[in-house]
Amino acid sequence: MIPLENFFRKPDKVHLRLSPDGARLAWMAPWERRMNVFVRDLATGKERQATRSRERDIDGFLWAGNDRLIYQQDAGGDENFRLYAVGVDGSDRLDLTPYDNVKCGIVDELEEIDDQILFQMNRRDPEYFDVFRLDVNTGEATLLAENPGNIQRWITDQDGRLRMASTTDGVHTSILYRENEKDDWRTVATYDFKESATPLQFLFDRDAIWVASNVGRDKMAIFEFDLKTGKEGKLVYENPKVDVSHLLLSRKRKLLTGVAFETDRLEYAFFDELRADLQRNVDAVLPDTVNTVVSSNRDETIFVFHSGSDRSRGAYHLFHTEAGELTKLFDLSPWLDAGQMAEMKPVSYTARDGLEIPGYITLPKDRGDVPFPMVVHPHGGPWSRDSWGFNPEVQFLADRGYAVLQMNFRGSTGYGRKFLEASFGQWGLAMQDDISDGVNWAIENGYADKNRVAIYGGSYGGYATLAGMTLTPELYACGVSYVGVSNLFTWIAAFPPYWKPFLEMMHEMVGHPERDEERFRATSPFFHADNIKSPLLVAQGANDPRVKKEESDQIVSALKKRGIATEYLVKDNEGHGFRNEENVFEFYRLMERFLGEHLG
Repeated sequence: MIPLENFFRKPDKVHLRLSPDGARLAWMAPWERRMNVFVRDLATGKERQATRSRERDIDGFLWAGNDRLIYQQDAGGDENFRLYAVGVDGSDRLDLTPYDNVKCGIVDELEEIDDQILFQMNRRDPEYFDVFRLDVNTGEATLLAENPGNIQRWITDQDGRLRMASTTDGVHTSILYRENEKDDWRTVATYDFKESATPLQFLFDRDAIWVASNVGRDKMAIFEFDLKTGKEGKLVYENPKVDVSHLLLSRKRKLLTGVAFETDRLEYAFFDELRADLQRNVDAVLPDTVNTVVSSNRDETIFVFHSGSDRSRGAYHLFHTEAGELTKLFDLSPWLDAGQMAEMKPVSYTARDGLEIPGYITLPKDRGDVPFPMVVHPHGGPWSRDSWGFNPEVQFLADRGYAVLQMNFRGSTGYGRKFLEASFGQWGLAMQDDISDGVNWAIENGYADKNRVAIYGGSYGGYATLAGMTLTPELYACGVSYVGVSNLFTWIAAFPPYWKPFLEMMHEMVGHPERDEERFRATSPFFHADNIKSPLLVAQGANDPRVKKEESDQIVSALKKRGIATEYLVKDNEGHGFRNEENVFEFYRLMERFLGEHLG
């Protein structure tokens, strides 16, 4: 049995990024049990530590020129991210946004301008984000655009000029455009949120954009879009099975080189022979992994590839195009042996109403014949999806002898508009049926022991856990809810301010607390705690801005009053999920013991 800590240790090195000139490589790595930024000079091999955070992980970083880095960090999981600048040697650290209770984020890193970035923050009004141009050396911020109250996304052209935005009134979305930064905004197109053309990037050679559109179609496809007429033009790429929305670009050659999309696994379609050759060269050397470009220098002569699989967190490699050489840099988790990991197999099953549900099943490696005790693991979101690849939770559970079933229930993203809309108003209803039908499918196919099935999930997956335990208690021997919603009324009422513009959309997709009061009460686990017969483990971050601690408090209190075995883990220095390594270890140790006691 592999030590628990080996699955959940922070990666040795992750998020590699080349400096614009390709002379330095930066990454994040643990120091004092927190993720910090390190830099290596590729010519000399000398490494330096740029940040020294002890309280909280660095959340992410980018290069600002060749000698300076920008990183973001929150406090205790509150998601009010601040931006900081620091030299590659750790000198001249500067708090660029020294404001309390303000959420900041990058709009454009301005790859061609070394000393500036564009960022947004909600300092003026907690609900809305204004855009600023920021000098990364001095911290001077200049207001570039004030949010009139309905803009949810700011978009720059290929030269970093703020020339497009998308708005929402809660139900309808619009694309705003201006020819230059001095002009007034004008609306070029308006859509219902179910059907829209989502702006992706400006074209390099004219005033048009690429959009991912499902207008008049089920699957999202890539089109060119005329900003003057507000109409879609040339169809660039479509896939009949899944949505396509990710572009591959060469900024140096000013070219769209291809697209990426997910079926059972990540796939590419290339429009450019140079980019296709690059992929073929790397895939030929690394045929058993999915290989993706994660960074390049500005001249696009050096590329960093990540290569990973379902049984390995993977490794980073450096590819020099002039020499055609691929050099291994680092393994992400060198202490894990891929040969000891379990295979994640794509599967599908038919829900009770005939809808096909895709997913993945992972069976314990070399642990005898089926059926196994099983952990059903619905994903969060719910408007996201599970993907093929290395998942430390899944591999940990498989190593402990459990089969793991993950399903992309209706509403999961990437499968088209009909699949998404089939989830509207279906929390605790058809969405939950998809999970229950997956359990029955696994039992009927001999994968799972019907008497030893647990359900575990986080966020929406936590809601699905509680809904499963209350609505179909006969299916589950125990459950684990991680930052999960228990009461739809209190969850919606506690939305953070910057989610308020999406409230009308949420009312249509989830429900309205007054209009749908009866349904909310019927599908909120808190009101049906009496139905829970099996033990429950609940974990919660005290600073969670998305699913407030009250959600977990309510269900735990209701169960304890009834004498149901309930364990409750709260961490005061965490938010929507645990990040600090000692807290992560504690949670999974508790889960391991809990599942061992109740599944065997």
